[in-house]
Amino acid sequence: MKAVILAGGKGTRLKPYTTVIPKPLVPIGEKPILEILIRRLIKCGVNELFICLNHFGEIIQAYFGDGNKIGIKINYSKEDKPLGTVAPIKLIPELPENFLVMNGDLLTNLDFRNLFEYHINNQNLLTVSTYRVKTKIDFGVIELDPTEKQIAGFKEKPEYFFDVSMGVYVMNRKLLNLIPSDTPFGFDNLMLTMLKDNKKISAYQYSGYWLDIGRPEDYEKANIDIPLINSW
Repeated sequence: MKAVILAGGKGTRLKPYTTVIPKPLVPIGEKPILEILIRRLIKCGVNELFICLNHFGEIIQAYFGDGNKIGIKINYSKEDKPLGTVAPIKLIPELPENFLVMNGDLLTNLDFRNLFEYHINNQNLLTVSTYRVKTKIDFGVIELDPTEKQIAGFKEKPEYFFDVSMGVYVMNRKLLNLIPSDTPFGFDNLMLTMLKDNKKISAYQYSGYWLDIGRPEDYEKANIDIPLINSW
């Protein structure tokens, strides 16, 4: 299996940690986020990586080198300008027919091999890993009638559940034809384009450990979870 890791973001929401180092290299215990992710990929059978770089990319490349020290072949692709979350993939030559894609700032014990095999067995173009999250509204929620002049219902601090993207995908190479060249294009654009064209997008539902490290509180939680993370 081969995987593409998107590691070009600026990590602005995680400041001040990302002021001097890229977010994928922010440490969780003794290892950077990205190294934990890569070691999980290796354990699941991934033997070659393509890391897409932009902001502080030279630091990431200097840390991992060719990947020999952690037992995997690593290639690098550098954007000349920010291209979003999917357009950088088009810069990578000779991608296999199907390949994993993921953000470089997440932690999960997802079995990437099972995800990949699910994608292959169902002959999918795009498989999106999804996770159910709970959102609590810290207010009393008013439900208005259609005229918006009377209250039709009331819920005190309700909880809602949503299925969200984990930032982990399996893509078929045919999807590269839907991605414009040298223009910012994200996974949201790709999925909306596919839905508009009535192309099937498959969901792979997951309920294990997943944490997207986008905010300081996420980083704090990851450090609390270090014993669990080290057991993977």
